Formats: sequence, C-alpha cells, structure tokens
Amino acid sequence: MAEKTAEQIYIIPLRGVRRASRRRRCDTAIKDIRTYLGKHMKSEDVRLDQTINEHVWERGAEKPPSKIRVRAMKFDDGQVQAELAEE
Repeated sequence: MAEKTAEQIYIIPLRGVRRASRRRRCDTAIKDIRTYLGKHMKSEDVRLDQTINEHVWERGAEKPPSKIRVRAMKFDDGQVQAELAEE
C-alpha cells in the first residue's frame, strides 16, 4: 500500500448545487465534492468513502446539505481518499 503524504480537513460549501434541478441536486453535490478535492489536493484520482455518500443523500435527492466536513488523505501515488470527518 502507498504511503500517506498529506492529510487535511476541508469544509466544502455545497450551496451551488441549488443551480441544478431538484431531482439532480445530490448528484451535483457529489460531483462538486470530487472537483473541489481534486483542485485543492492537486489530483485527478479522488475516491469518496461511502459515509460521504450516505450523508449527502440522507434527506433525499432534493435536499443535500449546504456544506460538508471532509477529511482528505493524499497518498504518494497521487490518489486522494476522502471520508466524512467527525464533528
């Protein structure tokens, strides 16, 4: 397994998902989380944990959270793994 090179906690704003249609808001939120982490961690290989998906879809497809707190870990092979950070 690859060595962990960086670990960071991000609070990702998801207010922009309101631009999507009601039924597609959670799909857009997941895509926004991936692009945000890709930009900030400088990687194209972003893997999201199932806990993030469950938290975003918790209230249904039409009402994703307005922000989410995520712990992102970057490995030396360039892969980024993200999981929901504990409150």
